[in-house]
Amino acid sequence: MKITDDAKAVRQGEELDTVRLEGFLRDAVADLPGELVLRQFPGGNSNLTYLIRFGERDLILRRPPFGRKAKGSHDMGREYRVLDALYPVFPYCPRPIVYTEDASVIGCPFFVMERVRGLVIRRELPPGLAITEAQGRKLCENLAELQAALHAIDYKAVGLEGFGRPEGYVKRQVEGWIERFRQARTLDAPDCEKVMEWLAANRPADSGRASVIHNDFKLDNVVVDEQDPTRIVAVLDWEMATIGDPLMDFGNILSYRVERGDPPEMDFIRFMPPEIEFCLTRKELADVYAAKSGRTMEDMNYFYCFGLFRLAAIDLQIYYRYYHGQTSDKRFAGMIEKVRVLEKTALRAIEEA
Repeated sequence: MKITDDAKAVRQGEELDTVRLEGFLRDAVADLPGELVLRQFPGGNSNLTYLIRFGERDLILRRPPFGRKAKGSHDMGREYRVLDALYPVFPYCPRPIVYTEDASVIGCPFFVMERVRGLVIRRELPPGLAITEAQGRKLCENLAELQAALHAIDYKAVGLEGFGRPEGYVKRQVEGWIERFRQARTLDAPDCEKVMEWLAANRPADSGRASVIHNDFKLDNVVVDEQDPTRIVAVLDWEMATIGDPLMDFGNILSYRVERGDPPEMDFIRFMPPEIEFCLTRKELADVYAAKSGRTMEDMNYFYCFGLFRLAAIDLQIYYRYYHGQTSDKRFAGMIEKVRVLEKTALRAIEEA
């Protein structure tokens, strides 16, 4: 039984000029057999991901979404640069092949990379895949340990000095996401003002140990081995990677997690299957990361709350495009309910703090 992701027909309104694309790729990549076949992966709410097939060779194309884009977001050049720098020392990155800013090809900057074979586990386990509690626990531990390994890379040694500004990173992130939320706020959105006020008033100082951070490190952004679903073989979606505070990056992992005892409404924001979600609590996951990274976690509740708010802002930016008719993708209609649940969850985290 097939359990891996299948690319599907390209969504209406998200078609690419295959004639120009094929000409560009044949000039840029050697020995492409057969004719170009273009498909699109259904997942992903931000940058768009396409499968390009030439005979038996599969490539992946990444491009920005159609419609209005937030300033500074969807930078294809940044995503390509971090893959190019990290791949030799962190082989969990897909191998980048070519990047172009030539809008005459498909109308926007894009890059192409090798496809990594394996399984992406999303909100529910795919039919035909069973995971034991021990396997689920091991996968969660591996996820935290792999993130700690990423944070241990010397970003200056791999040529990423200047890729981000680590000094004042926490302050800029908090202020920046507050501004993005307010700019994207629609008439039906919660205001999140109490959350934003708390984040601004309780902001900790930078940890002083900056690193490469992925900024969207979660289960459905990794590829696992089909034969051993506890083994991670690749990390995807590096579009928000930068140099910054690793504890903010880890806080994002916690914001994606739902555990036993959480209010039922939080199931709406669940990203992992229950078989994996309930194997490790947020505290247990933080303990695994702390043991691997050697970092102290006393501000973890703050970073968890910030992660929830940042997710609300990201979802609201996506919903903004749907609300204003800039995309017809029906997946985005329910984003506003996620924003409401994330605000309530952040408020509970503040009360517990």
